[in-house]
Amino acid sequence: MEDQSEDRYEGRYADQEVEPARVRRARLWGGAPRKLWEASMDGSAAARLRELADWASSSPYGDGPVDVYGDTVVEELERRVARELGFPAAAFFPTGTMAQQVAMRCWAGRTGSPLVALHPLAHPELHENGAFGAVSGLRTVHPTDEPRLPTADEVRELPELFGALMLELPLRDAGFVLPTWDELVDVVDAARERDAVVHFDGARLWDCPTHFGRPLPEIAGLADSVYVSFYKSLGGMSGAALAGPENLIEEARLWRHRYGGQVFQQYPAALSALRGLETELPRLPSYVAHARVVAEALREVLAEEGVGWFRIHPEVPHTHQFQVWLPYDPEVLTTASLDQAEKTGTTLFRRWFPAPLGGPPGVAATEVTVNAPGLEWTPEDVKRAARDFLARAR
Repeated sequence: MEDQSEDRYEGRYADQEVEPARVRRARLWGGAPRKLWEASMDGSAAARLRELADWASSSPYGDGPVDVYGDTVVEELERRVARELGFPAAAFFPTGTMAQQVAMRCWAGRTGSPLVALHPLAHPELHENGAFGAVSGLRTVHPTDEPRLPTADEVRELPELFGALMLELPLRDAGFVLPTWDELVDVVDAARERDAVVHFDGARLWDCPTHFGRPLPEIAGLADSVYVSFYKSLGGMSGAALAGPENLIEEARLWRHRYGGQVFQQYPAALSALRGLETELPRLPSYVAHARVVAEALREVLAEEGVGWFRIHPEVPHTHQFQVWLPYDPEVLTTASLDQAEKTGTTLFRRWFPAPLGGPPGVAATEVTVNAPGLEWTPEDVKRAARDFLARAR
């Protein structure tokens, strides 16, 4: 899987494999001449830095000074994010985990409630080792455990008096799923009826306008604050931003320092984020549209090949990422993917894992992303690669 996928799994399984195995996977999948997506971890460090330097030299930012504790180019990035999302202010953070810790801590001080309502599959619950409670003294409650965002009724019926509702858009571990626009508006209204603030975990919010049929400022404007990532979807090196009202962001900067996020220099990450906003953000709608073409081609060939039970989830992708479930052992499918990349120079799938959400035994799942390289794939290209992959798996 690419960086957007590996961040979910590598930490969980790192102690079960040696480093050369990960390096071999990255070399084969990332080095394949033909692939559906370019991951930010593909390629060598030197090549990546050269690409960034080349872009910076031709951009308005290349001749400017490097930052010191978040000034110059980092401030420019903050202004750009605030403008893109339609908020008065934004603050750069080294990680999304820190950005959301700070956001929820600041809101808890304003609402007087340490309770955060969120989905049990949300990133803070699955991938941050209980950080809300351990670091910020917060407690979480779950409006639903269904593999989707909560409904308005589920938010209204929560028995506890939560101070903030956090909505992950899209909900990655449920398959990058999104509600409809009307459902999203209703659930936000339901939270406001209970005098709660609304925060969007928008690591991949950049992907959402196609599904909702609304521009980014209108989507983000439903919330009181929004976090966005720069390495997910935009292909940046690292980093995140928290956007919201001026007074919230001013306090967030204080807590960023207290949490150890006042990094001396961050200009490479800031430049790569600006590059993503300039080059990748305008292309995301085309990635989403082509992900739907790829998903349909995969569905057709899996049915034709008599795989038996399989799943493309969602059936029509909501973003440029979706899940594929197949009735095989995950190690068998990962080996087939590596073999395909090594023998044919084609990367269709990357790493496979046991099916999520308590899926049936003997079923594996992977995440598929479509970005710039994938736009060159026709439906027949997808089918040809899928048939070859299945032959290797069998």
